[in-house]
Amino acid sequence: MTSPIRSLEDANILAQAIVNTIPEPFLVLDQGFRVLSASRSFYDVFKVDAASTQGCLLFALGNGQWNIPRLRHLLETIIPDRVAMDNFEVDYDFPVIGHRIMLLNARKVLYDDSPDVTILLAFRDVTARRGVERDLATLLGHTEELLRQKQVLLQEMQHRVANSLQIIASILLLKARAVSSEETRFHLKDAHQRVMSVAAVQQYLNAVDGLDQIEVHNYLDKLCAGLGASMVGENNPITISVQADESMVLSSTAVSLGLMVTELVINAIKYAFPVDRSGAAILVTYEVDGADWKLTVSDNGIGKPQAGASPGEPGLGTSIIDALARQLGARVERTTDAAGMKISITRATFASHMPRAA
Repeated sequence: MTSPIRSLEDANILAQAIVNTIPEPFLVLDQGFRVLSASRSFYDVFKVDAASTQGCLLFALGNGQWNIPRLRHLLETIIPDRVAMDNFEVDYDFPVIGHRIMLLNARKVLYDDSPDVTILLAFRDVTARRGVERDLATLLGHTEELLRQKQVLLQEMQHRVANSLQIIASILLLKARAVSSEETRFHLKDAHQRVMSVAAVQQYLNAVDGLDQIEVHNYLDKLCAGLGASMVGENNPITISVQADESMVLSSTAVSLGLMVTELVINAIKYAFPVDRSGAAILVTYEVDGADWKLTVSDNGIGKPQAGASPGEPGLGTSIIDALARQLGARVERTTDAAGMKISITRATFASHMPRAA
């Protein structure tokens, strides 16, 4: 097969055609940095003509816009050191075309049969890209500032909520002590305990502020420890323990779990042990099976409802538990016998995990 390039003139024609097909500005320089050839895109981008470019020293082009000491130094090191220059950035207000940011890349070409050297110099306009990068950096800075402000406001809100809950709880307790009606006193104390249950959940979640997911065992363990410390008296010791599989839940789910556990543990402390006895215990368990889970609060107390309660009308606590369970797509099962009370909240997404009807 014969080569279609038959002469040096043909090779030059081919080389110039290749240069002109390059979409970005491109120069071919001799070892003295004079322009041997320029691509069509170079003329188009910089709005110059061949007469003012061919044979001109690079550093004299365009009113000396490329006469940059650092650029000159880098180009001059290509010849003796045989190295390339990559991504040299030029930020300049060019004649006619205005402000541009250009990245320059240079390569040296050596020839086997000649001591001459040719330098290839490519230009890439990154003005738009740098503008986008600046805009993104500005946007990121604004976003970070908004997030910081949001965090400050959230912390302030949490502080105010905590204070408000404490004030409400204190007022309810004072009112309960002041009223003469036993029924009113009972309802005020009940409301006080529910406010405290919300405060207990909020207090722990504030401690893990900023986390999207909560480790369940540690969460329930600290929550129950706080409930025991605030509600279990020295004269009526009740052991509250937690057994939970290693699992993470969303903080929104943790709120519902915490409220249910708090409600059930408080009820067990209030009603399961009407008389002091040794070995009184409340056990909180949390089991996980894939996406399914089961929360159980059990006690070894008297195992029957409070005397005088109406079995046909669920109390406020029962309604709260049922509502929270529905929010989590779970069902509630209550069992009671002489061995104590057991309340299970189960979330199961397939039939085999659902309890059978009695």
